[in-house]
Amino acid sequence: MSSDQSFSPQATDEFLQALLASDRFAVRRIITRFADLSGPFSVIEQMIVPSLEEIGHAWDSGEISLAQVYMSGRICEEMVDTLLPPASNQRINQPPIAIAVLDDYHMLGKRMIASALRASGYEIHDYGRVDVDRLIKHVINDKIAILLISVLMLPSALEVIQIRQRLDRVGLRPQIIVGGAPFRFDAQLWQEVGADAMGRSAIDAVTIVAKLLEDLS
Repeated sequence: MSSDQSFSPQATDEFLQALLASDRFAVRRIITRFADLSGPFSVIEQMIVPSLEEIGHAWDSGEISLAQVYMSGRICEEMVDTLLPPASNQRINQPPIAIAVLDDYHMLGKRMIASALRASGYEIHDYGRVDVDRLIKHVINDKIAILLISVLMLPSALEVIQIRQRLDRVGLRPQIIVGGAPFRFDAQLWQEVGADAMGRSAIDAVTIVAKLLEDLS
């Protein structure tokens, strides 16, 4: 079977349905079969990432549950770690990327984005829940080039202004991607707080990170 045939619409749909059913056994069987045929990067780029994009669109249109989105991302993350172990020299060569939840206890959005990024082959620093001071310290220490910030409440969103200003003062200019309810409710807010981009979903985050990395290269 050729590489083109291995990623037929039927094969991709089979993989997508296995993800939505949280059927790890079927997902692993499909991934293993096509990785042997086409190589791990082809599987990630042509099967895993498009399937996650489709799941993101289905979530936006209300066709699937939040649990299905979350579990699909986690399963894909596990599969990518199997294909490309963390120490593998095949991992994407990239500037440092980090993600954090700013001052809020709502962690699900951050976990979904982290899973989607890892499932797309990216290595990321996951800072969890942090305040402004801790986040700035982490960014400086790790020399972060792309920083994803998730917030739940407007006061946390407005703190991004302070983060941008303080990083500017020490000569750091990471690309800041923001997401969360305040930015969905106010379409201009991300620009007002000094962010470089805003994502509405985990798949948005993957797309934006890929574009920013392309611009940085």
